[in-house]
Amino acid sequence: MFVDGLQMRPIWLDQDGCTVHVIDQRQLPHHLEILTLTNVDEAIFAIREMVVRGAPLIGVTGAYGVLIASLTHADPESFKAACQRIQQTRPTAVNLAWAVERMQTAVAAAQESETRSTLARHEASRIDEEEVARCRAIGEHGAQLIHDIRHAKGGGTVNILTHCNAGWLACVEWGTATAPIYVAHEQGVDLHVWVDETRPLNQGARLTAWELGKAGIKHTVIVDNAGGHLMQHGQVDMVIVGTDRTTYTGDVANKIGTYLKALAAKDNNIPFYVALPSSTFDWRLRDGIQEIPIEDRHPDEVRLVQGLSQNRATQVLVPPHQSPARNPAFDVTPARLVTGFITERGVCAASEEAILGLFPENKHV
Repeated sequence: MFVDGLQMRPIWLDQDGCTVHVIDQRQLPHHLEILTLTNVDEAIFAIREMVVRGAPLIGVTGAYGVLIASLTHADPESFKAACQRIQQTRPTAVNLAWAVERMQTAVAAAQESETRSTLARHEASRIDEEEVARCRAIGEHGAQLIHDIRHAKGGGTVNILTHCNAGWLACVEWGTATAPIYVAHEQGVDLHVWVDETRPLNQGARLTAWELGKAGIKHTVIVDNAGGHLMQHGQVDMVIVGTDRTTYTGDVANKIGTYLKALAAKDNNIPFYVALPSSTFDWRLRDGIQEIPIEDRHPDEVRLVQGLSQNRATQVLVPPHQSPARNPAFDVTPARLVTGFITERGVCAASEEAILGLFPENKHV
């Protein structure tokens, strides 16, 4: 995507074939900074501390982390241990485990570290580009839904509400939830996006708003609890969100607060779509509420808020110093509240039958 006239991605491999560069998303929107990853610890830090975030991007970062491990851990057992460390960095996003496992399978036959590194480099690049292609396809399929809604309402502006950041910053290119928005915008549809701030880390207010602004798409930042009010008053035509892990039965884990938006959308007869690539489906889990691991992050992410003061990023304490806080990072929206899934293969209902109908090769998993 373009930022101030320059084409950028949130992650890329240096021409040396060894060094990985990432946008430090903790510093956005006020400062655009690039970090360099040269060892496994740095890759793990980038994933754990949310320098990079979003399920597809976490997976791609994990793949490049395995590449780095192949370059820095010549001994097979040491390499395997490094891969396990990368895979365990964050538990909820299934893409991380999927990418690391795929990388290990790709290099399993290599006996020499040089061969392992070559295979790892090729496989990581494939994973990277495949995610880009999947997200573009999601955009094409989702844009048709936006056209349909615009036609049904007789023209005018289509108002879309989204939660968290499921944009190109989270997905290498295009994004998942934002891909239909970008494609429809390209096609000339008049759009406006309600951007949930998405506490506690404000990925909507900081990242989605930044992305949409750079793309010239109309948007308005709202507090997380405003969505239901806007739906009640006919100011939301559809909701599109992303997901970090979705069961093959249609239960959706996404940033905390997504479940409440789904409930409000259901109560107001507003379509609630989840956009995701096939790499984000968990083909082993059936019951999302009982089986998807929910990451509890540090309570200081709730207690402290980051912003810009006198052109310097700073943190401020909001609650009383002695007040405890809890920080579950995700919640699970049951399939019954989801209108449909927007995938690279098309749109389907949130049911086991419909999902496996699009991806029949996973019926045996």
